Amino acid sequence: MNKVIHFEIHAGDPKRAVKFYRDVFGWEIEEWTMPGVEMKDENRYWMVTTGPETEPGINGGLIFRQGPAPAEGQPVNAYVCTIGVADLDGSADRVLKAGGSIAVPRMAVPGIGWLMYCKDTEGNTFGMLQPDENAR
Repeated sequence: MNKVIHFEIHAGDPKRAVKFYRDVFGWEIEEWTMPGVEMKDENRYWMVTTGPETEPGINGGLIFRQGPAPAEGQPVNAYVCTIGVADLDGSADRVLKAGGSIAVPRMAVPGIGWLMYCKDTEGNTFGMLQPDENAR
């Protein structure tokens, strides 16, 4: 089997997206420079650390969007990453306060937990899951 090892978030306004993900999930996000490469907007890159290396999960990156943002109501045409959270309702509040929106409201995934899909400030869809084996 091959494990997913990295993700990338596409953003029309990376500074706004960095603020969103820091405010909502507390991720560490730092701009990365490639030695010897002129850093024009289209090749600027931010490294995203989502948690300690000792915990399950993956880290990723954030880049300038290379084409148009998803249109409102357009179905997802990409991978959707789901982020584990301890408090789904509190996380949803932080999403809204940070300028995001709720795409699909809280729902039970029986025996697994509570799931919600949201959109960030760049129109990207992501999931949040609060584990709860009693979810019904």
